Formats: sequence, structure tokens, C-alpha cells
Amino acid sequence: MKIAGTGSALPKKVVTNDMLSEFLDTSDEWIRARTGVVSRYVISDEKLEDLAIEAAKKALDNAGMTASQLDFIICSNVVNEYVTPQLSCIIQGGIGATCPCIDINCACAGFIYAVEIAESFYKAGRVKNVLVVSAEEPTRMTDWTDRRTCVLFGDGAGAAVLTPGDNIKSIKLSASSATDKLWQYRLLHPTPYITKEEVDVPLQMKGQDVFKFAVKAAGKDISRILKDMGINADEVDHYLLHQANIRIIHAIRDYLEQPQEKFPTNIENHGNSSSSCCPILLDECNRKGLFKSGDLIAMSAFGAGFVSGAILFEW
Repeated sequence: MKIAGTGSALPKKVVTNDMLSEFLDTSDEWIRARTGVVSRYVISDEKLEDLAIEAAKKALDNAGMTASQLDFIICSNVVNEYVTPQLSCIIQGGIGATCPCIDINCACAGFIYAVEIAESFYKAGRVKNVLVVSAEEPTRMTDWTDRRTCVLFGDGAGAAVLTPGDNIKSIKLSASSATDKLWQYRLLHPTPYITKEEVDVPLQMKGQDVFKFAVKAAGKDISRILKDMGINADEVDHYLLHQANIRIIHAIRDYLEQPQEKFPTNIENHGNSSSSCCPILLDECNRKGLFKSGDLIAMSAFGAGFVSGAILFEW
């Protein structure tokens, strides 16, 4: 397939590091030096599904398509206010589509996993036009008294329309079970028969373990897709990486021995928006005119699980 259109939507509330320092034992310097984040978009009175629908409509408009032409919708989402129905069904109704739809939870690598699912359905002859939406609100997962986690995240939605074409060149998905490194528990409603101990715990993260996994997994995944195509890192025009931490991005760049100008970022004013990072960055680069026809783009993401993925595609 090929990416025919992109879209994104963000909450209106911008929260700066200085604003966080008003109630946290932190500072702009402390956050910026360790993460690269200066500000982030945070949901206030918006609903996540409305951001997802807006991003989807923008992607369809960018692709010159209508919702009636879609054969499938895939939504990547970790958590939202709905347990059921699935977020993709809400998006389907919001844009006026009638096609089947599914949600997936592949943490921050969800967009790449969704593209692989779309590509597989296309190769099986089941679909032609697929909408992929990543909609995330990780700011609702963290403890806002814990400066180690809450300063990292922002909310938002990104989307892409995939249509027939030979532009997706290679995809590599990986998983390595390490559930104690990055996790969150939430309480379910009780029953008269529950006897086990249950807890409600906000997002927990072992930062050094996540850092090591991210650099290693991204390096291996990107190397694999390059090897599949018989090219080297120098031949890729742009690297779009998951915007988790500027230090991780720099480490991956050093591993690949590539110049900084090949690595566009938006972490400084978005933070980590989970699986939305990649499609939001893709849409921003697209609308800035950064890509030209024929450019080779490598995208890589990693998240809780641990899961990771990389994709090489031609613009």
C-alpha cells in the first residue's frame, strides 16, 4: 500500500515546564535536560474521540477521499474513557463510514502495528482503502505528583489513509515480554466473589531499562528493514522516531551514524503521546513540505510489553 493522506488533532491546552514547576519539585531546566520536552498538549475539556475524528477527517481530506470509500478502520489506543464500544466504532460513526473497524493496543508502537495489519489485509485481497488512527491520552495514566513520569507525556491524535500502491517497502515487528519495566494497573468493578488483592496503580516505569530496550530494539528493527531492501542507512532520507525522549532519539541516531537533519522531532512541544507520536510527526512533516516524491522514510517506535516496530516506505 501507500500513505495517501495524513491528519492530526491536538488539545487546545498547552502546559509548559514552568507551569509544572508550580506544583512539582522540578524546573524547566531539569525536564528539558533529561527529556527534551519544553511543553505538551493536555486534554482539558475535549474528548479523545473528538480529536480522533478530527484527525481522521483531515487525513481523508488530505488523501482526497470520502469516508464512504473506506474498507477498514484500525484504531491504535492504549486507554480512553470507553471500555466499550471500541474507539474505532465511534470514529466510524463520527466520519460517516460504514466499513468494519477494530481497536488494537500495542502501546507506543501501535501505529506501525496497525500499518502492518492494513498491509496484510491488502495483500490478502480483503481491502483497498484503510484508515489508521492513533488516539492517545497518556496524561490520564500518570501520577501528577510524580515528576519522573507526568512530565513526559502529552495527548493527541494522528491518522493516515492507506491506498493501493507499492510504497511500503518493509515492516519489522518485535516483542519481548518484560511486563515489570513499564506498566499500569487499574481497578475493575468488584463482584461478590473477588477474594484476590487488587490495586489501582498509575503508570510505572523503570527508565534505564526502557532506555536500553528502546535503543537496542530500534537499532535492530531499522537494521532489519534496511537489510531486507538491500540498502544502508545513508540511503534513507528521513528517520521518524517515536518521540519518547530526546536522549533516546540521539542514541538511535548515533547507532545509525546519521546526521541530525535526517531526524525531525516535535518532542520539544508535544512530549510523548504514545502511539500518536509517529502519525502526528508524519502529518506535521507532510504539511511543512519536508518530504518530496521518492524520499525513503524509516519510522520506528517502541513501547510497553515490550513491543517495537519499524517500517520503511517511499513517499
